[in-house]
Amino acid sequence: MMPQVTHHIPEEMVQAYVTGALPHAFSVVVAAHLSLCDTCRAAAEAFEAVGGIALETLPAPTGDGADMTELRARTLAALDTLPDAAPEPRPVAPYPAAVMAELGNRPPRWKSLGAGIRQTILSHGPEGSVRLLSIPGGKAVPDHGHNGLEMTLVLQGAFSDHTGRYGPGDVQVAETDIEHVPTAEPGPDCICLAATDAPLRFAALVPRMLQGVFRI
Repeated sequence: MMPQVTHHIPEEMVQAYVTGALPHAFSVVVAAHLSLCDTCRAAAEAFEAVGGIALETLPAPTGDGADMTELRARTLAALDTLPDAAPEPRPVAPYPAAVMAELGNRPPRWKSLGAGIRQTILSHGPEGSVRLLSIPGGKAVPDHGHNGLEMTLVLQGAFSDHTGRYGPGDVQVAETDIEHVPTAEPGPDCICLAATDAPLRFAALVPRMLQGVFRI
């Protein structure tokens, strides 16, 4: 059963994902969200369709542009012969296929961040990082702001901050103007997929001292 998604990914980010312009970390979050959200998946399919129509309707060049005509024909032929998408791997609940691919189809290897909060880093590099976070019900992530963009997709449970409530399938897009204290709702652990392109900006001293160790 699909979750009732109320917080979606901005259309410009969906379009960037479709065109391959998003960094890897954010692409993982978008791919996972599309598997949970009919609305954003329809938007992605619309962007793909528009791109295909644009390719088909390119004016035929003349003279030295003959090579481009041949390239267009080969590209369209390749698109027509693409195999059907492979079935999604059986998930280790509650992880979508995009997350399972990052995990190598293995369960997460959780590492403690303190106060019961755990993480599994899926990828980390100059363009950004993406990780799974597990926050015990009723617990809060330390007060922090952002030096860049953060996208957080809820996979299980829910969290709230001053911007609203985020449940399964919801995505929070936080930029440099947001400082918040995400707090998991009582109940099962809140498991999130979070991508960032810059280190967080913690208010308290201890998190600031440890963030290099935890790569956050």
